[in-house]
Amino acid sequence: MTEKTQGMWFVYMLRCADNSLYTGITTDVQRRFGEHQSQGRLTARYLRGRGPLELALQFEAGSRSDALQLEYLIKQLSVAEKRRLVGGQLVPADIIKTPA
Repeated sequence: MTEKTQGMWFVYMLRCADNSLYTGITTDVQRRFGEHQSQGRLTARYLRGRGPLELALQFEAGSRSDALQLEYLIKQLSVAEKRRLVGGQLVPADIIKTPA
């Protein structure tokens, strides 16, 4: 296994200048935020031209698989629910549904 597959993964949310929210995963939030801020070739396509960007939320997700699942669940939330998540009125554990 490589170091990246063994390391801690994070889910992060960015607030764009137009007040939209972007969700992503990474092993290094500050590095990835810098890549997005630079508006260079490593910037996510959605974020190009939407700066300045603000790191709105970040949290540990565990493995890459866990991070991908949590990112997917967040992307399924309504805009109002995403804003509640960023505002702290909703926590990641609230959006993880356990099988009945």
